[in-house]
Amino acid sequence: MNRLAGKVAIVTGGASGMGRATVMRFLADGAKVVVADLNETNGAETLAVAKANGHGDRVAFIRCDVAKEADMAATVALAESRFGTLDIAYLNAGVGGAFGPIAETSVEDWDYTFAVLTRSVFLGMKHASLAMKKHGPNGEKRGGVILVTASIAGMVGGGGSHAYSAAKAGVISLIENVAAELGPDRIRVVGIAPGVISTPLVHRGRPDKYEKQFSQQPWPDRGEPDVIADVASFLVSDEARFITGETVKVDGGLLAQGVALWGTGADNAFMKSAGVNRGTTGEAMVVRNLQQSEKK
Repeated sequence: MNRLAGKVAIVTGGASGMGRATVMRFLADGAKVVVADLNETNGAETLAVAKANGHGDRVAFIRCDVAKEADMAATVALAESRFGTLDIAYLNAGVGGAFGPIAETSVEDWDYTFAVLTRSVFLGMKHASLAMKKHGPNGEKRGGVILVTASIAGMVGGGGSHAYSAAKAGVISLIENVAAELGPDRIRVVGIAPGVISTPLVHRGRPDKYEKQFSQQPWPDRGEPDVIADVASFLVSDEARFITGETVKVDGGLLAQGVALWGTGADNAFMKSAGVNRGTTGEAMVVRNLQQSEKK
């Protein structure tokens, strides 16, 4: 299927997990893609996979710290200079961010979480929309699609840490408000809210350790990155041309039955330790075991 033939896309956090799966899906569907990621090793691996699948001339990589405006502007500029325009911006980059009791959360870890998860979306929307507002042939509005990875954690309590959940709730609000603003420019803004998806961000190389989270959803199959890629490809295509301001749950029915993914009360996994999860950025995760501290 070439539903994205002739389209140019950027995918932040595109070098692993859901991002990499979506990059490969966009390429298979005919798009040209700029992969933006902080992790250059993963970026090189992604380019190698794309080349092995015959897409080497339609993909590029840029090292990008999505929380920095200059980096996001450079990512959009690369799409325009390398491939001529920008039609699709998938703002997917994320980290687990700060976790632990609120009294144990540092201001620095809180700010880092919001910088990567929320400020980055603002910056991506800002610079992508500037590119998409440029006129096309005969002075027509070019338009485009801005797709954002939200989370069911931003829709209900119990789906993640307080910092991560609050940051994703902000993202969902941005999707709705910016969709209303950019509609007249023919720019759609839509979101995907994953449930538990088997990515390095979630299992950190140990899928078996998180089997409980994977098994809580009603749907019997484990969520893999390709299920997000499938929905992403549809949402950015012309088949979804009348959908904007919407965040689509892709969670195997998890939210429909109610969610307490990480336990409740004192058994909540986020209450047993504190720190910050920096995802697949290549930067070290910090964990302090609060139970051991209490025993001392």
